[in-house]
Amino acid sequence: MNYQLVLKNTNLGDGTTVDIAIEQETIVAIDTGLSGEVEIECRGLIALPGFVDLHTHLREPGFEASETVLTGSRAAAKGGYTAIHPMANTNPVADTAGVVEQVKALGDAAGYVDVFPIGAVTVDLGGVQLAELGAMADSKAKVRVFSDDGKCVSDPLMMRRALEYVKKFDGVIAQHAQDPRLTEGAQMNEGQVSAQLGLTGWPGVAEESIIARDVMLAETLDSRIHICHLSTARSVEIVRWAKQRGIRVTAEVTPHHLLLTDELARTYDPVYKVNPPLRTEADVLALREALIDGTIDIIATDHAPHPAEAKECEWDAAAFGMVGLETAVSVAQLVLIDSGRSNWQRLAEVMSLNPAKIAADLGQGEAIKVGSTANLALVDPAVQREIVAVTESKSRNNPFAGMTLPGRVVHTIYRGRPTVLDGSIVEVAR
Repeated sequence: MNYQLVLKNTNLGDGTTVDIAIEQETIVAIDTGLSGEVEIECRGLIALPGFVDLHTHLREPGFEASETVLTGSRAAAKGGYTAIHPMANTNPVADTAGVVEQVKALGDAAGYVDVFPIGAVTVDLGGVQLAELGAMADSKAKVRVFSDDGKCVSDPLMMRRALEYVKKFDGVIAQHAQDPRLTEGAQMNEGQVSAQLGLTGWPGVAEESIIARDVMLAETLDSRIHICHLSTARSVEIVRWAKQRGIRVTAEVTPHHLLLTDELARTYDPVYKVNPPLRTEADVLALREALIDGTIDIIATDHAPHPAEAKECEWDAAAFGMVGLETAVSVAQLVLIDSGRSNWQRLAEVMSLNPAKIAADLGQGEAIKVGSTANLALVDPAVQREIVAVTESKSRNNPFAGMTLPGRVVHTIYRGRPTVLDGSIVEVAR
């Protein structure tokens, strides 16, 4: 049989080499010796389920100078993603059915990834009144994840109400854990480096205290809580304790918190200014261990693009945030594979299967098997590449620029159609 598209000689990550045949949006055969109308040679490449990012900032509507749904979608595809979840801190805020439907429509029109908007927890991220959670859940966007990311839902009563509300449709609250009273004017991690540099510190307890409160609220209500961008060793301990108690908590870590430390603040380069801040080497090692042992469920990029004027300035005036969609798999490979501590199955879990499960993404995060949706990332693990700042994203605030990292996405297949071939974006007909 001559199939529509065949990925030839792909490595499934366990040493098995097969051909993968695709018809329309579906994997229809996995075998050797398959032929197709279009054949893509994948010898030496690892085939993984298309990546799913549960924490992306696309900035549209309102901040298109930083990013748009189209440019962010292209950057995501370049990084092997087939689904992304943009946060609600746009202008207007994504706190109504109308706004999340607009973002979803922009993603559909872009055609590079599934765009599943995250809805705000509170109106205008103000922390005072619950947003239209039910209306967003019932909208065409079918929102299941809600977050005021960029701001913490610091009021415990408001968080309780939100956790109660989303239980009705098995939604999840994704918390930006940051006690605002403990972080006023904070510029970097509170510790030895901040003291030496004279910069206001962001203490770990500002994160840890919110996580402890929220997992106990989730236990009381038997509701789901997701912890965004975990950054400290004690946060890991709290999440581990909560999971041992059977609390319905999941947690994410960013690539930059897996690799970079607060020592980089000594350069005063604002590319390293991020919220939560880069922490200590001990924190980094604890986060890596938690990712390997399953305490941390997923890698999420917290892709936070900013225009040059917001980052190429004095540290104190610079915006918080880093881009990360196009480099995440390289950091994951370094931490999980090249370290010898884990395997490709675990990488697939933390970058695809688990985030899709948390968000209930239809057609995403499926194991590579006959009958599953053809969302795939083909990675060359042997490449050592120097990271460059010029990317598909509109912004250049890349903390990994100039570093040499392993692995590169060679091809991305989104719903049966190549969006990246030989490392280059495939233009979508419009």
